[in-house]
Amino acid sequence: MNRSNLRQRLSINLWRTLREISPSLRRAVLAGEDQRFVSHHGFDFDQINYAIKDMIFKKNLRGASTITMQVARTVFLWPQRTWLRKIVEAYYTVLIEILWSKERILEIYLNTVDWGTGIRGIEEASKKYFHISSSHISPSQAAILAAILPNPHRWSPTYPNAEVLRRQKRILRDIEKMSLLK
Repeated sequence: MNRSNLRQRLSINLWRTLREISPSLRRAVLAGEDQRFVSHHGFDFDQINYAIKDMIFKKNLRGASTITMQVARTVFLWPQRTWLRKIVEAYYTVLIEILWSKERILEIYLNTVDWGTGIRGIEEASKKYFHISSSHISPSQAAILAAILPNPHRWSPTYPNAEVLRRQKRILRDIEKMSLLK
């Protein structure tokens, strides 16, 4: 699937190439969502183990989806959470990791991720929340946008709660550790 077909399928008018998106934002999303993105092959088995242990010991349930898994779900699959969808998601994750570069995966993720009701993709989120292009996002703005990603319909970057601010602080601390994908 080429970029124009993908843009058309997803009805995205504000598509940005990876190079057009602020380096701070790219790093913040990796710091907040998938710190081992550049080194794993679609599955972060450490995070999967932690999620399983939390489930077994009835702690807070949390996800272990990588950026690649989220791209598979967003681009190719239906939204309902079922075991069948998880199996098909794993299949697409393997294919995506084989066929696409990490840069392409991250670009598609940033342009398709849900940043709140009616806000799809980084350019739309940047304009909605900060009234600027995603190419001009500051490290602090990038970190707060990345901080809401686990729960974009409940959390807000413009009215952040204590949890969002805690996540932003951690992301700002971790942001420099992240590789910059061109």
